Amino acid sequence: MSTPYPFTALVGQDDLRLALLLNAVSPAVGGVLVRGEKGTAKSTAVRALSALMPQVEVVAGCRFSCAPGTPDPACPDGPHEAGPGTSRAARMVELPVGASEDRLVGALDIERALAEGVKAFEPGLLADAHRGILYVDEVNLLHDHLVDLLLDAAAMGASYVEREGVSVRHAARFLLVGTMNPEEGELRPQLLDRFGLTVEVAASREPDQRVEVVKRRLAYDDDPEGFAGKWEQEESAVRARIVAARDLLPSVRLGDAALRQIAATCAAFEVDGMRADIVMARTATALAAWAGRTDVLAEDVRQAALLALPHRRRRNPFDAPGLDEDKLDDTLEEFGGQDDEPDPDGDGDGGGDGPGGGGGGQPPQDAPEGNGPDTGGDRAADIPAQGEPSDSGEQKAPAGGGEQAAAQASEPFRTKMLSVPGLGEGAAGRRSRARTEHGRTTGARRPRGALTKLHLAATVQAAAPHQRARGRSGPGLVVRRDDLRQATREGREGNLVLFVVDASGSMAARQRMSAVKGAVLSLLLDAYQRRDKVGLVTFRGSSADVALPPTSSVDAAAVRLESLPTGGRTPLSAGLLKAHDVLRVERLRDPARRPLVVVVTDGRATGGPEPVALAGRAARLLAAEGTASVVVDCESGPVRLGLAGQLAGELGGTAVTLDELRAESIAGLVKEVRQGPQSNSRRVA
Repeated sequence: MSTPYPFTALVGQDDLRLALLLNAVSPAVGGVLVRGEKGTAKSTAVRALSALMPQVEVVAGCRFSCAPGTPDPACPDGPHEAGPGTSRAARMVELPVGASEDRLVGALDIERALAEGVKAFEPGLLADAHRGILYVDEVNLLHDHLVDLLLDAAAMGASYVEREGVSVRHAARFLLVGTMNPEEGELRPQLLDRFGLTVEVAASREPDQRVEVVKRRLAYDDDPEGFAGKWEQEESAVRARIVAARDLLPSVRLGDAALRQIAATCAAFEVDGMRADIVMARTATALAAWAGRTDVLAEDVRQAALLALPHRRRRNPFDAPGLDEDKLDDTLEEFGGQDDEPDPDGDGDGGGDGPGGGGGGQPPQDAPEGNGPDTGGDRAADIPAQGEPSDSGEQKAPAGGGEQAAAQASEPFRTKMLSVPGLGEGAAGRRSRARTEHGRTTGARRPRGALTKLHLAATVQAAAPHQRARGRSGPGLVVRRDDLRQATREGREGNLVLFVVDASGSMAARQRMSAVKGAVLSLLLDAYQRRDKVGLVTFRGSSADVALPPTSSVDAAAVRLESLPTGGRTPLSAGLLKAHDVLRVERLRDPARRPLVVVVTDGRATGGPEPVALAGRAARLLAAEGTASVVVDCESGPVRLGLAGQLAGELGGTAVTLDELRAESIAGLVKEVRQGPQSNSRRVA
């Protein structure tokens, strides 16, 4: 086994180290989610923590790591009699992103269960991680059903496997640590809430600190064992401190004053449910034990809030995690009772920023909460418009087609569902119909590879004719591997939603562009909820650009859209051809994920020779490949040319007007896309 990088040799990352250590002291805190850009030592820190975990006593030969003093009465390897056990290091188990459900929770031998009536159970990663660490790198890329299983086990302390009437339960208590890069997509808010603590990590901008990081890493790569030996004294000290804090933890007293501060803080920041209060209480208690105290102070509550609340304040994927620290301090001061809480400084200040006040530091706040990039926003409304309003009330583009400042998006709204016609086999999601591992059973087939979902009736039907030839003499059914049948199921898949947005001068009227951006943001929010990949192509002037290559990070798409400038001619054909190129490349990378193209335009095409004919040919090219499409018609004014409807006909898709879009009917009105090409040219009224 390779020598892990020493935990105490990490440079900076105080919040990350503190959050991990608190969970090592008290696993009941609920684990840690580490968010940050690539190359910030997220994985290194987690792997380094495993070397600091105290050794565990286990029943000899038990595959489920039962404690010898209190063995699990339901252990599949049991029953165990209480007695002396063996000591071993706490395990750190890594869950790969591509793991199957059976690999995570374990698998039953269905053939033996049917033929012999025995529970032959092969433990999964949850059993391996019991009383240790379960580490999930890129947890945001895990399939949703795996994340649900993982977090349910973490919350209940047990794993349940139910297959065709056979049930197995075993203990599964572990320190759950997940890492993720937000650029690759976010976790759903309800999943974020299941992690006890969250920390944001970023690379230091201090040259001296960066130099030290490089020096230590190079020294470790040259001689891992020698480097680890130099830090062994510090490692031993931290290991001993964890043991001491664990021993002290039951004696820590959480007074009424601290509880009032916790409750008031959670109420002030309007977090959902009561999990935040419980996590803050456990974290504050662990902080006190880590500091060697038996009383929870205001500084512990403050640090617990900084670690436990920021990710619970997100209401949608476009909200940045964060906490208003001035509001936090005011709340703690207002509800800081004087009951029996000691004042460590003797100055009447129950909190503060002393050695314990910051704990291991506080999560970095790059910008005030809720503020994205400065896109001109409200200030743009005060700038005199270029050009006079037309009779229709629409502002004309400036002469010469010059660039205008970005308009601020209107408020997003809830949409109904868009879906791609047919039956796919793409990534798990919540949009279009697809053959999946989870969903309603639609049939049976012979398994390809390992059996994962048994179709019991089909299996019995396949085995029944051969019972006499196989010499069946008792009540048991004689089942062979060739008899097993895999259930085929239908569920939902995630798609690639590619937005093609017209940013030309004809779209530049500020009120109209604001509505367009608000509509696209609404669809982005829908894509986030349905676990889609999204991409963004814009066209203006003389060309089209890929503003955002296909990604799972819809908040990145929202940022690019918010700062989108407008102006110039309308190269519609260039935008459609660029979309075709993006889809061609994406088919090679992710061939099973079906695309849906959403074109946001008024249908005008200008610039170059025969722009309308070129746009028609580009649209027919997309239609010939069977690409599902929707055109959001942004034309306004009393006289409408119907160009967007014509474009929808060329694409073989449907059109919906901007007014219908603003009436929260976009995805419902484009439901005709499910009905196939025969009705695709129909305009939605």
